[in-house]
Amino acid sequence: MRNESKLNLKDKEEALNLFGLEDVNLRFLEERLGCQIVFRSEEMTISGEEQQVKLAEAVLKQLLDLIRKGNTLTLADVTYVVSQVEEGSAKDMAQNLTHIIATTQRGRPIKPKTLGQAKYVKAIAKDSLVFGIGPAGTGKTYLAVVMAVKALRAKEVNRIVLTRPAVEAGEKLGFLPGDLQEKVNPYLRPLYDALYDLLGPETTARYIEKGTIEIAPLAYMRGRTLDDSFIILDEAQNTSPEQMKMFLTRLGFASKAVVTGDITQVDLPRGNYSGLIEVQHILKGIGDISFHYFTLDDIVRNPLVQSIIHAYDAQDIKEDKQSGKD
Repeated sequence: MRNESKLNLKDKEEALNLFGLEDVNLRFLEERLGCQIVFRSEEMTISGEEQQVKLAEAVLKQLLDLIRKGNTLTLADVTYVVSQVEEGSAKDMAQNLTHIIATTQRGRPIKPKTLGQAKYVKAIAKDSLVFGIGPAGTGKTYLAVVMAVKALRAKEVNRIVLTRPAVEAGEKLGFLPGDLQEKVNPYLRPLYDALYDLLGPETTARYIEKGTIEIAPLAYMRGRTLDDSFIILDEAQNTSPEQMKMFLTRLGFASKAVVTGDITQVDLPRGNYSGLIEVQHILKGIGDISFHYFTLDDIVRNPLVQSIIHAYDAQDIKEDKQSGKD
């Protein structure tokens, strides 16, 4: 037996935001939720099996709530809301996903795109040392840089220090032209890109020249104490346990550190243990330190990225089972 439910929209602009350009969001919703959604005269009619209609109604109400709080929806946003409603985890979604953290150099507001991102941002604001661990595309590094720039603008810190281990991920540093700094610059590119988005190239360059922002390979951190600083260690899965300890003990007075990484993407030579994996056990339960774990639901890139990661995970599981049999 087919059921129907009706929802009212304010105007055609709200419908365009909800359904997306050329109805891309609408087509996704109908296919994913297994129902039909028709819009006429500012009224939506949802029809289908009872359970599907109830689910669709809950999803559409969450999406409309986000729109009415100033959000412009993307297909990634719609995909995320559907997954959260299906899991029963959509409570307070609009409240968490409409909070403006900062603005870009062009004036674009930056907001958490998932509940996981919202919790991560709150953890960074609260704790002195935060570990953001999870797959690519979850915003770990970008949001850490956003919070660092926000702290600098508010004069909570005097400088930002961004660092990464220069690990050869299938490439040889020695064959690249230039000195060590020039060789590792490609590895630091994502950090520059985030700063350019937030501050613009000219302001970023000026801050780097003055020493207000420092971007350097992890090896440059040895022997230093960093006071009044916001320090970010990116790609931390490629640190050794010794390097991780060295970095963490650089933390000085009135400083905050964020460590980000993906423990499934370790590029260290075979047989070397990741400092990011080890530190989870060593620092567990210590006050003012928090570990935040992102999931596939937090990926805010093209929805296809989730499918790709799922496929690789499935292949890894298959290979592990085969190895066990052997």
